[in-house]
Amino acid sequence: QVKLVESGGGMVQPGGSLSLSCRISEGTVISYSMAWFRRAPGMEREFVAAVGWSGGRTLYADSVKGRFGIFRGDAKNTVDLQMYILTPEDTAVYYCAATAADPSSDDGKYDYWGQGTQVTVSS
Repeated sequence: QVKLVESGGGMVQPGGSLSLSCRISEGTVISYSMAWFRRAPGMEREFVAAVGWSGGRTLYADSVKGRFGIFRGDAKNTVDLQMYILTPEDTAVYYCAATAADPSSDDGKYDYWGQGTQVTVSS
C-alpha cells in the first residue's frame, strides 16, 4: 500500500510564493521518481514538474520554468514544489505522483497519486 500525501496548499496573493510538500506515507523499497501535476477548473490535468529520486534530472513545464522548483526533501521519499511569482493562472488542484521509471511529463507513466491540494492565487 503506497500512499502519497500532499501538504502546503492554500491561498496566496498574486506575485507571492507558496511551497508544497509530498511524502510517501507508507514505506517502499523502490526509489521513485516524483512529479507534480495540476488541474484547473474546466481544464485537463497538466504536467508541472518532475524529479528523479537521485536528483539527477528535473523536468518543468514551459509555463513554470524559472518560477517553480522541484526538489527532493530532506526526509526519505519526500518531494517539494517551491512556487514563486504566482499568478491567478496557477490556481488549480495540485497532485503529487510517483513512478518507478525515469521522471516524465506523461501522467500515464505514474502509478501512484495523492489526493490533491488546492492552490488559489487571488487578491
